[in-house]
Amino acid sequence: MVLYTVKKALNNNVLIASDDEGQEVVLIGKGIGFNRKKNDTITQDAIEKLFVLRNEREQANYIKLLPQVDEAVLKTIIESINIIQARSNTPLHEKVHVALTDHTAFAITRLLKGMAIKNPFLKETKALYPAEYEIAADVVDYINQSLQVELPEGEIGFIALHIHSAITDKAIADLNKYSQLVTKLINVIEDQLEIQIDRESIHYLRLVRHLRYTIERITNNEFIEEPEKIANLLKTEYPVCYNLAWKLIKIMQQTLNTSVYDGEVVYLTMHLQRLNNKID
Repeated sequence: MVLYTVKKALNNNVLIASDDEGQEVVLIGKGIGFNRKKNDTITQDAIEKLFVLRNEREQANYIKLLPQVDEAVLKTIIESINIIQARSNTPLHEKVHVALTDHTAFAITRLLKGMAIKNPFLKETKALYPAEYEIAADVVDYINQSLQVELPEGEIGFIALHIHSAITDKAIADLNKYSQLVTKLINVIEDQLEIQIDRESIHYLRLVRHLRYTIERITNNEFIEEPEKIANLLKTEYPVCYNLAWKLIKIMQQTLNTSVYDGEVVYLTMHLQRLNNKID
């Protein structure tokens, strides 16, 4: 049985302790620090909700962040992470504690000061990460009810990115870059095909997801074979969409700073042609 020895209670919900091997950890849980004194011991099975920050950098950042966060806000954020953990049913990277605490506390501070919170990539995020968006919607609802605030819908998108980051261990900066890239690609598509895609339509949803999986394959350097006969046919039959597909691929190459397999052009051309026919 793992025993944790209390070194210091930071507040009712967070304390610093050492494990059986003498490694310093930050234990986070609802009420875990209440009435705890130095050298008290805590058994792992006695704690219902427990997070251990073992990464020294994450631990240092979290400890530095704590004094700036109201305890009621911190308690709500900890419970929000519990909700995310339960709903995602996936181990979360421990960086979520620092990232989500920092983001949410700052969002609430801005809200109380009357500062507008805008998310220009909300619809793209919803389409890119639907499962995370659904969880984030529940988290924002919980925060609003718990703290009697009214975080706007845009916050659902921001928190959805943090959830996806915690599940996949991808950097928030990269996720933001991908969202912006998808927005740019869709604007180019609408401009070149002279169409307007309804952001609430199934066509938009399918396009965003196709672009997402294309970007993921590119970043993962996954090989996709080019069917040469089909490529020649598409080039002849659908030159507008074929050339547009190449333009989009070049934008992806420049933004992601990597090469793209020619096979992506074939599948992107077919998707663009289907989209163009349906919108027309």
